[in-house]
Amino acid sequence: MPIERQIREYLHKEAETRECPPALSKRIEQSYSQYLQRKRSEKPMKKRLIAGMVAAVIMIPTAAFAAPTLIEMVTRTPITAEQVKVDEAGKAALGKLYSAFPETKTFEIVEASQLGGDPNAAKTKAIQTSIVLKDKGASGKKIRLDINGVTGEIEHVNQENWEPQAKPVISLTGQEIKAKVDHLIDKIYGNVEQYEFSMEQMGNPNQKTFMLNYTEKGSATPFYQAFVQGNTISVSLIGGGPAPSVEGFFSANGKPDYTADAFLNDGNLLALLKMSPAQLKQELAKGQSVVEIAAAKHISKQQVLDVMANTQAEKQLQPEQNGEPKNDLSKEQIKKVLEPKILQVIEHKTEMPW
Repeated sequence: MPIERQIREYLHKEAETRECPPALSKRIEQSYSQYLQRKRSEKPMKKRLIAGMVAAVIMIPTAAFAAPTLIEMVTRTPITAEQVKVDEAGKAALGKLYSAFPETKTFEIVEASQLGGDPNAAKTKAIQTSIVLKDKGASGKKIRLDINGVTGEIEHVNQENWEPQAKPVISLTGQEIKAKVDHLIDKIYGNVEQYEFSMEQMGNPNQKTFMLNYTEKGSATPFYQAFVQGNTISVSLIGGGPAPSVEGFFSANGKPDYTADAFLNDGNLLALLKMSPAQLKQELAKGQSVVEIAAAKHISKQQVLDVMANTQAEKQLQPEQNGEPKNDLSKEQIKKVLEPKILQVIEHKTEMPW
């Protein structure tokens, strides 16, 4: 069973015993974000989902979450294999995959979906296109690609059952696991030799899991982050880059939690609260949420939400180098996509699970 599904099922069970804000009730894949934050010592996605998740994951500032978390919070539109092959981002990603792993040319597209855009309108870009391919034979090999519809980047790749069931990837030595992950990154993204590498076993009592980080020298953020569990390798393109002005607004298990940094380092938010980033971090450390800090200043949750959503949406509407817009969605549409994740950030309290 894929790691994402295992964590999702666990979180669904947990959710039944907890009272969640209405805006978060449709989260069906917050798993990856929660999973990453436990041991992460870097901020997530740079542009994020966001990510993974995501995010990961959809250019939310482009590294808001390492996994496709935000993406899965809203309704996705299923698309056919034929639509994938004519979708600009999907077609390019498939070409890259087929070149990297020629055997996948015989794989069947068993699932595909888009977030945003209109699959029947050629000129309308989706925010993200996701494709799952499976070997038609008995090997059970599967591979999933999550593609940024704006930049065309493959933000996440999930490789499942590419090792014999009798000797799954997690049973290999640390050196062998790194070699498998290196190979996947090399094939999809490029040579990893230039990156500094770290690997650690996660504190997962139910199943052995390893986290691998590939970081540019001098950067505070991994460029690639991978998880290995069972017979699955999951890799996220995070993007590296400089650290934000303040890091670790929240903490988890006594360690800095960088999940929300890309959202809270927002000049417009800080101007609304009349606080510096350091002052906001200090108040959050006392166990208050952003919403509670704002309320003490007679600022409503909606005001905070509007300011932060507006900031992130404007980043998505900035033109590319050739002067063309990055996104075909309107500002209001982008804000609607981002609001559930922003709500999670501003209602969160330090040392609490996401």
